[in-house]
Amino acid sequence: MPALNTRPIPLEAASDAELVAHALARDGRAFRAIMTRYNQRLYRLARGIVGRASEAEDVVQEAYVHAFRSLDSFRGESALSTWLSRIVINEALGRLRKQKREGKVTDIETAQAEIIQFPGNASDDPERTMAQRQILHLVEEATDHLPATFRAVFVARVIEGLSMEETAELLGIKPETVKTRLYRARQMVRKELDAQIGPVLMNAFPFAGRRCDRLKDAVMQRLGLESADSGS
Repeated sequence: MPALNTRPIPLEAASDAELVAHALARDGRAFRAIMTRYNQRLYRLARGIVGRASEAEDVVQEAYVHAFRSLDSFRGESALSTWLSRIVINEALGRLRKQKREGKVTDIETAQAEIIQFPGNASDDPERTMAQRQILHLVEEATDHLPATFRAVFVARVIEGLSMEETAELLGIKPETVKTRLYRARQMVRKELDAQIGPVLMNAFPFAGRRCDRLKDAVMQRLGLESADSGS
């Protein structure tokens, strides 16, 4: 672990080792920076296992508390992201085992978190934004419906982009098992999306709302009839 530099650190540029050193010195900014850096990955992993948005948040919160309280045990032998991910996975799996012992059935909860980032800025196009949300909803729902063992692999490999080896190490399984589960998970997700995507595509390429109004206004203006238009 590098010696602590007491000068203020630019959080965006700080290495994980620097953040850990400052966190060990009880620098609150470092804790926040670590969480900002890894919140998305850890949430996705947790949700991939427990299948519920609200419980995934609880898992990540508990994992952070545990990790930060035992931060002095982090030796840097693996990446900080890997160390935190293992803690999150252990917390999530522990909850599943507890629910199984207690005979609790976990309802599937549809989350609004965007697990896929679409390119470009759709904030000025409500129709495109709505279509993207529909697709996101279908992908999230299909992922939620996967069995927990397949869901964890699917989230780690497809959504988080972890390698076969990284996924195997995180989940404590063989790379061959990762490959098999990923193949089956993709089949299940594809089957569900195929069944549901048709109705969504019926509304694809919408030409309504602001775009439709803009076209009508342009045509009316070119015809010199903008003043006579009653908004039809």
